[in-house]
Formats: sequence, C-alpha cells, structure tokens
Amino acid sequence: MQKKTHLLFSIICISICFSANEMIFANPNDTPPSLEESYAQFGYISVEKAVKEFENHFKQDVKLPEIKPSIPFTLQFGRFNEDNKYDINDLLEIKLVNEKVTVNNYKIDIRPLKNKITFKNRGNQKVYTLKNGQKAIYVEHQLFNFFVFEDGNWQYMLGIDKRVSKVTADTLVEIANSIE
Repeated sequence: MQKKTHLLFSIICISICFSANEMIFANPNDTPPSLEESYAQFGYISVEKAVKEFENHFKQDVKLPEIKPSIPFTLQFGRFNEDNKYDINDLLEIKLVNEKVTVNNYKIDIRPLKNKITFKNRGNQKVYTLKNGQKAIYVEHQLFNFFVFEDGNWQYMLGIDKRVSKVTADTLVEIANSIE
C-alpha cells in the first residue's frame, strides 16, 4: 500500500512539473512605463494645470513656496483631488521627484483651512514660529518628515523623505517663509 502511495505521489509531482514548464515569450520591445507615465496613470499633470484646477474650484488664488529643498529633482507633478462625495478632502498635491535618486522625494499638500488636518500627539513634534507670526509644527513620521502651517485660507503640509538628512526642519521653515 505504501509503495502505491509513493508511486502515485511521484506521478502527480512529475505531471505538475511538466504541466507548469511552459515557455513564456516576452517582446524585447516591451519596456516598463516611464516615471512620468506612471504618475500620469494616477492622474498627475503639470503643476501649473493642477494649481489652476484647484484655484478655479475654490475661486481664489493659492501661493506656492518660492524656494525648494536644495537637492536635485528631475520631475515635478501636480494633482487636484476633488472630493465629490463628502466635500471635505479636496486637496492640491505637488510632488518633486528624482528618477535616479529615489530618496529625493518632496511633496506639498495644500487644503482649505475649513478641512485642515490636526496633528495633535502624532509622532515626534516640534513647534516653530514663521516670520508672519504663525505657528507651525514639524512632525517626524516613519517615512516622511512633515512641516505643517497655515497661510491665508490654506493649510500647507510640506513633506520630505526621511532619508534626506540634508533637508532639516530649519530648511522647511525657510521654504515656508518663502511664501509671499
């Protein structure tokens, strides 16, 4: 009986191996989508177009920081996320990335103050005062460090990949202060 079981098991294993051993041919011209194409698939467009969509939706201008982190970026994208269901998650996202240096990843999220996110007791926080007198918080998170502040009718959240040690909280204060 045991011999029959071993023989049956061997036959099943061999048939599985032969049936799973199919040839798959790849087209040598197939290339993965570029980073730009990948972002476009998720609705990202030029920063200018995304800002216009955001401003048109809220019927008011938004100011962007005049300076950026002093690390190299190769691409920048924007996306206006309109929350048609609840009308509380409308958001302008701006992303700056580097195709070759993946840690060079910087983002700006802007939302109306009426829908701002509060960061009480989240992560390791430090409070800063901007040149306009507004308070801002620096939050250390698992993957990104965030700098959150308000200007005009907007809440801004600057985020930088935590692995970029060159961009400090003081750098983000300087970037926030560049909004005129």
